[in-house]
Amino acid sequence: MEGPALSFLYLGALLVSIAGLASLDFKHKLALGKSKAYRCLLIISVAFFLVWDLAGIALGIFFRGNAGHLTGITLSKELPIEEIFFLIVLSYSALLLLKAFGRLVRK
Repeated sequence: MEGPALSFLYLGALLVSIAGLASLDFKHKLALGKSKAYRCLLIISVAFFLVWDLAGIALGIFFRGNAGHLTGITLSKELPIEEIFFLIVLSYSALLLLKAFGRLVRK
């Protein structure tokens, strides 16, 4: 698989992952499905990692490179749009794992 189809495959996988996490969340009422207060926690964690990424880009540590799986849409010079969705997957997964293990420990 090459070209435009590949470039949107990674973004599509991230979106499917977010949808899967949300469906598990709302089915088991773990975080966002239980209380809207967790939305703020998710936004703060994504913002923290976004600032981390921007600092790394400014220091020349992080760079986009020539990856064929990226769409080419960037939010800044070295920040692809996929990074935002990856940070959502990362933060949402961590939140759901924390809530799920917390529920298991209480049983």
